[in-house]
This record gives sequence, C-alpha cells and structure tokens, in this order.
Amino acid sequence: MLKNYFKIAIAVFKRNKFFTFISLFGISFTLTILLVLTAFVDKVLNDNYPDKKRDRLLYINRLEQRSKDGMMSGTMSYYYLSHFTGKMKTPVKVAISSMFNGTNTYVNNKKIALNYKYTNAEYWDVLDFDFVEGKGFNKQQVDHADRVAIISEDIKKQYFGDVGPVVGKYIEADNVNYRVLGVVKSVPVTDYMFYSDIYLPYTISKGGDYKSKGYSGGYMGVLLANSASDVPKMHEEYEALVKRIPPERKDYTQIHSHANTFLYAFLDTGNDGKSGVMIVVTAISIFVFIFTLLPTLNLVNINITRIMERSSEIGVRKAFGASSKTLVYQFIVENLILTILGGILGTVLAGIVLYAINHADLIANLELTINFTVLFIGVLLCVVFGFVSGVYPAWRMSKLNVVTALKAQ
Repeated sequence: MLKNYFKIAIAVFKRNKFFTFISLFGISFTLTILLVLTAFVDKVLNDNYPDKKRDRLLYINRLEQRSKDGMMSGTMSYYYLSHFTGKMKTPVKVAISSMFNGTNTYVNNKKIALNYKYTNAEYWDVLDFDFVEGKGFNKQQVDHADRVAIISEDIKKQYFGDVGPVVGKYIEADNVNYRVLGVVKSVPVTDYMFYSDIYLPYTISKGGDYKSKGYSGGYMGVLLANSASDVPKMHEEYEALVKRIPPERKDYTQIHSHANTFLYAFLDTGNDGKSGVMIVVTAISIFVFIFTLLPTLNLVNINITRIMERSSEIGVRKAFGASSKTLVYQFIVENLILTILGGILGTVLAGIVLYAINHADLIANLELTINFTVLFIGVLLCVVFGFVSGVYPAWRMSKLNVVTALKAQ
C-alpha cells in the first residue's frame, strides 16, 4: 500500500511541477534556518569545553544585593569568592576568573585586538583546557605576581605566526611583556565564562582590584565537587553560606547568590524572580512557532489547490468504494513524502550554510556542525511540519461529494 502511495505521490509531484517547486522551496528554506539555529544553540549549550567535568561543577556568576531603594546585581569581587567560598567544606577546589576585557597589541606595526582574563592557579585544575604546549601557572607564580601568561591557539597564530613552540617567548599586551607558559585550544567567544585570548594571574591585575573588600566586582567562580553525588550537598552548603554573609553596607537588607549548574548559570538573568532558562526557551519557542506557521499556512493553501485539481480522481476513487479514511491516509503520506524530500534538501543547504559560517569566522572559535541532536530535531520538524500541513487539506479532500467531484472535471 505504501509503495503505491509513493508511486502516486511521485506522479503527482511531476505533474504539478510549479506547486512542487514552491512547496519544496518553502520547506527546505524553513528547515535550513531552523537547523542553523539548532546547531548554534546546541553548540553553545552542549559543548563542554573547557568545563568537561560539568557533572561535578557548580557555577557562581551573579550577586544580587537589595536595599529599600532598589537592587544592585552583577558579578562578584575576588574577595567575595575567595573569602566566603574558602569557608566551604564540600568543594575540593574553587576556580576564580574575571570577565574578559579587551586591549590592543602590535606586531610589525599591525594592530591586533585581544581579550585578557585574570584567574587563580586552581583555575587550571578545575577546568580541563586542552594544552597544545606547556601548562598552566601554579600557585607560587600567582603568589609572586609573576608576569606569565597562557595564550590561545588563535592568538598564537596572530601574534607569532606559523611557528613552532612559543613557550618561553614573550607576548606584549597593553605595554606589558608576559612570558608564555602554555598554549591552549581556543574557547568560543559565546562561552563568556571561559573565553579569552590571554589568561593572566589575578595578582597582576590592573589597580590590584582583587584587594578590594567589597562584594561586587568583575569575577566569577566555579566549584568542583569530589564526585557528582556531592553536587547537591555543595549546592545546599553554598545556599546556607549566602544566608549567613553579613550585608556589605548598612543600607543593604538582602543578599542573593546561587551556585547553579551550567545551563542555569549561563542563562542567569541576575534576577531571582526571572528564570533565564524559561525566558530563552519561551523566546525560541515563539520564534520557531512564528517561523514555521507562515510556510505551514502556505503549504496548506497549496495542498488545497492541489486537491481541487484532483477532484475527479477523488470522485472516481470514492465511486469505486474508497473510504474517507483511506483517502486521508493517502494524502497525509503524500504530504509527508514531499516534506521529507524538502527536509533532505534543507539539511544539505544547512550544511552548506554552516560551512560558509565556519569559514567566514563570523563568531570567533565557534565551529558549528550538524550532529545527531541537530539531525534528530530536523527529522522531527519535518514529520510535524508535514503532518500538520497535510491534516486539514486531507480532511477537506475526504469530505468532497462524489457527484460534485466528478462534475468538477
């Protein structure tokens, strides 16, 4: 039966080439955009480099202080993270790093824009950076405020060119020379918590901001548990700790901060009353709904037109005993075949678009691919798209009166 439906569908597609072209174009274009969006979201949220131990990690990147006059929300100071999280017993280590900041350097009179980040020594133990050369700086080098640096592969190529090992060489940034200790695989700029071109010891930060005893600053923390089973305990310990922290100023009445899993930390809005995850999921759902609604309606109209052209065929089949259920089933299968063909074309186009995006280097160090997750979502969208756009036209077709359908010829 399905084989016959397939043969009929191919014959119909060949007979109505214009409608087939319009349908395939709409389906493939829609799916291409959605696959590219899915690949981007999947890469940003599921790529676990350099935090490969996510099942043992909790992230602290927001501090909210409230007073009668309002609220102040942002990242924390080095003092807050080192002093208070240092009292915790569950974490085996705490990685602390600043947000990345931009500066310029010059090589052969050519300006290179780069970003730098300050970290503590434990940063290289908690996170699993892939070292192409050398290693991270240690506690002794941090305590002595040595001017050493870990650089990314990308900045190595830009600054030193296509050369061999650069460990031991010096890189200049903002009129300061730093000795290169290691080179790591570059982190995509979308991973704002870990992205940087140069990683430096926090003790050489400009102005010594790490010495401030205030709670607010430009730093974030990552807590490492001994095992995944200790993560809930670590979360509870941090929540209890925050409740005991005295307000920074007399006019502050409340302090809010959370040690979250990666997804919640990455999408943290800085407001306890609003979930960043829900906001993003809602926004993406609305976008997908609106973006698929228009081509779905368009395909419905095209399918209805195709039905009216096939009214005599429907009348003959009904006259020879074909039930409405059989006709509905046939048309939905035909529409699914058309949608799958458009889906295959859309997947190919999405691969071409992703290849172009990757080679255009539109987003630093971001490599988008069509993996199993992206492909599964694409197939699911095809099936849903084909089913929804085929149900109403199929129902209309099944309701055609035999006599009316035959007279339409």
